[in-house]
Amino acid sequence: MRRIGTIICFGISFLLIALGILDHQFQAVLAKAAKVCLECIGIG
Repeated sequence: MRRIGTIICFGISFLLIALGILDHQFQAVLAKAAKVCLECIGIG
């Protein structure tokens, strides 16, 4: 039973990651991460 739950969670995670990549959401995440990083360093 526990193995089925793990497989389902992995499948849903993979599906959501694939949808995010296909919708180009990784660009927004990368831009926000770079902005936060540059603010911490004090450059931006």
